[in-house]
Amino acid sequence: MSEAPLEYVLGIDIGGTNLVVGAVAADGSCVVAPETRPTNPARGADAVIDELIAMGTDALATLRAEVPDARVRGVGVGAPGPLDTRNGIVLLTPNLGWVDVPLRDRIAVGLGLPAALDNDANCAVLGEAWVGAARGATYVIGITIGTGIGGGIVLNGRLHHGAADCAGEIGHITIDLDGRLCGCGNYGCLEAYASGPAIARRAVERLSEGDDGALMALVDGDLAQVTAQTVYEAAHAGDPVALDVVRDTAHYLGAGIANLLNIFNPDRVVIVGGVTRAGDSLFDPLRREVSRRAFKPAVRSCQIIPGELDGMAGVYGAARMFLDRQSNGLD
Repeated sequence: MSEAPLEYVLGIDIGGTNLVVGAVAADGSCVVAPETRPTNPARGADAVIDELIAMGTDALATLRAEVPDARVRGVGVGAPGPLDTRNGIVLLTPNLGWVDVPLRDRIAVGLGLPAALDNDANCAVLGEAWVGAARGATYVIGITIGTGIGGGIVLNGRLHHGAADCAGEIGHITIDLDGRLCGCGNYGCLEAYASGPAIARRAVERLSEGDDGALMALVDGDLAQVTAQTVYEAAHAGDPVALDVVRDTAHYLGAGIANLLNIFNPDRVVIVGGVTRAGDSLFDPLRREVSRRAFKPAVRSCQIIPGELDGMAGVYGAARMFLDRQSNGLD
């Protein structure tokens, strides 16, 4: 029986819907004491940060009970952006309502450990590139789909941030010049069509025209209860409206991903989040749309796949991000 790893990093993943915390082995082999709680962003930044510190404290106590000799090197935090990663500040989060929050230092003081901050989607993609579906790939583009749509770019195992920490904001690719209003203030962003809430909203618009299929049955006729998850479930049951919504989502995502293939020529595109539960009803038309729009050599050299880490990609990636930044003297 192999011995437990002795070095760990606390990984924190902040989403618009859930907070996820766990202690990740520095070699990526396991996560100890994973916990998920609702974000409830209406409480405000201070309350959410206090909850994260409490979750982190609990995870560290469990780790030390299970691995008495464990050494905790620090804390990696993934949060929605835009961010100032150098100074550890959340500049703006449309889905949480935070402005100029010194998150890294608040977490570091609260847990008594060094901390590093990066974009939550960057962390999720880095996690999949480290120990998940994109491990072994050289050029990775990742898309995270949940309350919003984020993304990340991992080149030769390293996150690409760009000149102002804004690289990878895939959800804000414009796919319709005069399209739907996005939470960022722009019109026609991919996020306004293919995020979880956008999928639900488009389904409700269709159902409002009149329908009595599986999707309506799942929500007992209450349109306010329609979510992306119920759309996926109804699509699996063969509901025509749900299948149309999932196919349209695939087309929107396919158009965005085709642009990314033509720009970056990745060898792996990994899609992370609840939308992957739609399965082949999403991925088959999505791959066809990419094939129709992108240059053929770029299509042939790339796999488009769902993530493997099942809700923990951001935690793994936040831990790896901390290790990378520490080793390069950035925090």
